[in-house]
Amino acid sequence: MISVLVVDDTILYRKLVSDIIGGIPGVRVVGTASNGKIALSRIALLKPDLVTLDVEMPEMNGIEVLEAVKNAKLGTSFLMVSALTPRGAELSLRAIELGAMDVIAKPDGVAVGRDEFAVELKDRIAAFARKGEIRKILTRHESTGPGQPGQAEAGHAVAGKSAADQVVQAQGKSSIPVQRQSPVSRPQDGRSCEIVAIGISTGGPAALLQLIPDLPADLGIPVLVVQHMPPLFTASLANSLQTRGKLPVKEGENGETLKPGVVYLAPGGKHMRVDLGADAMTKILRVTDDPPENHCRPSVDYLFRSVARQYYGRALALVMTGMGDDGARGAGDIRKAGGEVLVQDEGSSVVWGMPGATVALGNADAVFPLGKLASEITTRARRP
Repeated sequence: MISVLVVDDTILYRKLVSDIIGGIPGVRVVGTASNGKIALSRIALLKPDLVTLDVEMPEMNGIEVLEAVKNAKLGTSFLMVSALTPRGAELSLRAIELGAMDVIAKPDGVAVGRDEFAVELKDRIAAFARKGEIRKILTRHESTGPGQPGQAEAGHAVAGKSAADQVVQAQGKSSIPVQRQSPVSRPQDGRSCEIVAIGISTGGPAALLQLIPDLPADLGIPVLVVQHMPPLFTASLANSLQTRGKLPVKEGENGETLKPGVVYLAPGGKHMRVDLGADAMTKILRVTDDPPENHCRPSVDYLFRSVARQYYGRALALVMTGMGDDGARGAGDIRKAGGEVLVQDEGSSVVWGMPGATVALGNADAVFPLGKLASEITTRARRP
């Protein structure tokens, strides 16, 4: 049973979140708090597994709560619940830097409805529960030692590429060879890639805050990112990545020319794709209001298809942590066009939905832990 403490300064949201969580099997609300000071005392007393934490509160805001809990080493996980405001988005990204597992936007009746909020909240809690199961697998594996029954089971999991397989491989920091369903022609194998396209969702901000700063300043190719986030949040994420990394990071703008060594994030609530410019040679960005795909806008599949068309045999795609299967079919388009697809492993993903779906469809070339992806990108960008 997963215990959850609900923290929000508005009684309406405390009740809404509590009611949604109360309907999830295997999860129970053990208490609520109306401000950060009360939350700290109840975290110490109740020791909840997870805290849903409002960002902006009187007395003590969500950031101050996270800092206090971190200093006290209380060992609780946090899911941020933020209003769709520039200030809320900025604080939410700071919370993720401090270790919060993810952020979801409060329903406002316009950009985010209550039903959508309920789905997002349930999905994040399911992801948290899944990570708990993975930690149990790791604990069993570490406690058995060489030659013990538990390790034999883990070895069998490696062959079957199950959740345990991904965890064990991630511990070893090695890539996982992927069984593809059908061979794909690679007319330009061995050449350096000329673009990186990344699809990412649940758990993505924290993963990107590790990945992008690890890329070198002289990478020399554009990096396009679709992160499933609401409007305003992607702008804050771009600013945070810009200050932490070596590459310029910005939200993509309609009609702008792609430049090497720049990271472009699809704006929240908009699709982003690559098109040819007026000279039929220059690559430009298109930011559109086309219909959602896979219930997403921006959509990873939408971006990947365009990259496959415009960078035949010269594209590298990454499918990273995220709920659902957006990007799995687009990754197939990248590979059919002679490009390469890497996916983040389950052990380092908050949710192995998008990466797992890509592997299941036979559309991945290799699986790597998060900590190795930057070096893999750099290697492929610098091939002779």
